[in-house]
Amino acid sequence: MSRPTARTPDPTPYQAIPLPATAADLTSARRKLPLVEAIVRDIVGTKKVLAELTAERDTLDSFRRELTWASSSRRYTVTEEAARAESTYATAVGELSELGVALVDADAGAVEFPTKINGQPAAFSWRLGEDEVRFWRPAGDTSRRPIPAEWRAGSARGRNQP
Repeated sequence: MSRPTARTPDPTPYQAIPLPATAADLTSARRKLPLVEAIVRDIVGTKKVLAELTAERDTLDSFRRELTWASSSRRYTVTEEAARAESTYATAVGELSELGVALVDADAGAVEFPTKINGQPAAFSWRLGEDEVRFWRPAGDTSRRPIPAEWRAGSARGRNQP
């Protein structure tokens, strides 16, 4: 088997790859991608909203003793909106987990489909904006590598465990 040599440098601090009871194969990872993409879009959007609400809440909290009635009311509204956004975020992350997908970077919309390659822990890697799952990485490595053509060809090795 030929090993890919090109690597995509990745600033994302990758963690150890948790393997679910059944590791994903490339075909199943690609089949899940439309649903995963929708969930990841929700996560990225919710994370941005949450950051804005948190900044506003922190500002209002720092002046809470001096707020007008309208600003004080806004402070409570922002706190409630932030709690709803946190709940939405947690639910979406849970949905990914139920699909056997690990959220790597919520800001960039990066996820991984844990798998085994040659019997070793690895992951197929995808980011928001990419049209399909095209990268993988072995556990402990921070660089995403292009998936070799022979894995994509639909051979038994490419469908199951490369």
